[in-house]
Amino acid sequence: MTTAVATRAPLARQLRSELRWILRRPRTVIGLGLLCVVPILAGVGLWFAVDNTQGPAGPGLAAIIAGNGLVLPIFTLFLSLPLLLPLVGAIWAADGLAGEANNGTLRGLMVAPVGRTRLLGIKAFGIAVMSLFAVTLMAFVGAVTGVALFGMDGMLTVSGTTLSTGAALGRIVLTILLVTFQMWAVAAVALAISACTEHPLVVMAATMAGIIVFAVLGAFSALDWLQPYLITSAWDGLADVMRDPMPVDGLWNSTGLAACYLLIGLSLAAIRLVTKDG
Repeated sequence: MTTAVATRAPLARQLRSELRWILRRPRTVIGLGLLCVVPILAGVGLWFAVDNTQGPAGPGLAAIIAGNGLVLPIFTLFLSLPLLLPLVGAIWAADGLAGEANNGTLRGLMVAPVGRTRLLGIKAFGIAVMSLFAVTLMAFVGAVTGVALFGMDGMLTVSGTTLSTGAALGRIVLTILLVTFQMWAVAAVALAISACTEHPLVVMAATMAGIIVFAVLGAFSALDWLQPYLITSAWDGLADVMRDPMPVDGLWNSTGLAACYLLIGLSLAAIRLVTKDG
């Protein structure tokens, strides 16, 4: 008599399978396409504003932006961080668990010899890699658009100094990493919500509602005591990457707060998956 032994698939193959599954979804392609359009539209809008020296911006804007095309990727990442990037991350988190449950495939994954915490780790890995890919793609399109429209003579900082091209590229890479981590933190909270429902739209709506509520709460001076705990309030500190010399206190604070949200989100998702009926 032979006994069937459940074997686990290699972790690397599971991770590759997760990434392929995310990339093949139509909404992923649409989301990445929209992210690429943002820096192009921002660049074209600035180009028309610079070209119209008789408009409200006047010739001063032309003097600031000329040869400063490497600012565009940083500008567009900060522009997209409050809403667009969290929405894309929430979509991937919603499809990762709630979407699987809605399609009836999550139950099969949970009874398979994979392990529920390992399953969550694979889902979190897929979201993290796709977040890095999305932010990098957006920054790349922004850099190409900025250089094509405005040239590349280093980077003019808000401190009034001009960084070399190498230093400017370093600031762009740093911004990519910081924004990606913030996006992943929001997606981790969305993943916790996704573990509690079978409806992906509920996950996206709840995540974006939370972002909006946090932004509103951060706008009231009477609630200043609450701001250190709001992830949206820490995003303003990321603008320090455009200063020279670059202060790091705000960057560390925003990253540390995002790490707390990431840990809380993944922990709640793990608790829900472990206790969920198979």
